[in-house]
Amino acid sequence: MTTYAADDIRSRLAPATRPDPGTPIRKSQWIEFLAHEPTQTGTHGSRTWIARAANLVLAYTEAKAGDLFERTGQPDEYAILQYSGSAPITVTASGTTETVAEEAFVVVPPGDSSVKVDADGVLIRLFSAVAGDLTAVALNAESYAEPDERAAPLIPWPDPVGGFRLRVYRLADTPITEGRFGRIFRTTNLMVNFLAEETRPRDPLKLSPHHHDDFEQISLAVKGRFQHHIRYPWGPDSTRWREDEHAEIATPSICVIPPPTVHTTQGVGDHQQLIDIFGPPRADFSAQGWVLNAADYPAPSSSEETDAD
Repeated sequence: MTTYAADDIRSRLAPATRPDPGTPIRKSQWIEFLAHEPTQTGTHGSRTWIARAANLVLAYTEAKAGDLFERTGQPDEYAILQYSGSAPITVTASGTTETVAEEAFVVVPPGDSSVKVDADGVLIRLFSAVAGDLTAVALNAESYAEPDERAAPLIPWPDPVGGFRLRVYRLADTPITEGRFGRIFRTTNLMVNFLAEETRPRDPLKLSPHHHDDFEQISLAVKGRFQHHIRYPWGPDSTRWREDEHAEIATPSICVIPPPTVHTTQGVGDHQQLIDIFGPPRADFSAQGWVLNAADYPAPSSSEETDAD
């Protein structure tokens, strides 16, 4: 059930359809990166943790200056998420080099690429599950030994206008605006929403429980403290019923929220920031005209872009 308040901009979204009650529902994934040994360690001391969802893989790195992160023969594009705690980087791909030292959404094309860390900070890279070398070493790889029957398959959206190339979308160019939900960007295989930094705890009287029929949500916590609330629908098989989940998670962390659970996330610290991630891109967000780089990344049908960005 979706219960957005009338003043929540997401109340415009088309109502979700009823899922098949007999299909098993996956358990949520809660991963606090610093509670685990790093998946990889760089030459200059960078520490990387890798975790996955059904269609996506996230690499979170406490990066050290001088370390180089290369991809050879990458089969599809990937993204770099730069927020206020990120390391300045120099990205090279397809004969183009860009230095990024501010908040940004960076799209790296298929093929060979490198990311050089110019100073200490956080590096967040987001890949599709096509990157088999990364899915194999994910902290939660065993959870996806069998596919999630409820998750939408990863079917790429149309190629970008002008072809695949290195693209940098600086967040300073697209400030948070009244009437638009967050700052949303998409590629052919994923969607990211940079939510606003919150300088106070979220009002417990104004939460937004809702569900998604057929796609997972990765809630990436980069600052502060959060409590995730998740409710599992009951199906006909009572042996698969699960208790509600209400738990706090530290940062940096991810919570992978499976469909069709009812969920909402509550910032409980004095200052926090959350980044929501989806794969494949969401048609409902796209149809609202909220995607900031829609002119570069067309939707499968022009009818999905109903409003100007």
